[in-house]
Amino acid sequence: MSSESAFLHRRLPGDVTPAGLERLLWVLVAVALLADIATTFVGLRLGLSESNPAARGAIEGFGVAGMVGLKAFAIGVGLICRRLLEQAYRSIVPAGLAVPWLVAALLNLYTISLTL
Repeated sequence: MSSESAFLHRRLPGDVTPAGLERLLWVLVAVALLADIATTFVGLRLGLSESNPAARGAIEGFGVAGMVGLKAFAIGVGLICRRLLEQAYRSIVPAGLAVPWLVAALLNLYTISLTL
């Protein structure tokens, strides 16, 4: 008997299943994505600049559509990589998308607050 198979069938605290956790994290991805885009464009309107060179190029070339396209590309890569993982580990993909975007949105809010 291997310990790996025992781990894969263990439930998370609070009766949250791996699939339920993943769904919750995808909702968090959507919230983080919207927060990052909104705070980025508020900051740009206030005269701040985008520090991420890839995002800056997308915004300069295509505006909001460029930023949305960049985020959609990241989500697409995540969805492709997600298929390579076992069900128990798939929640790492939305977590890996949501956390940096939430941090970016919080940093944007902080920077915006300094300009007001």
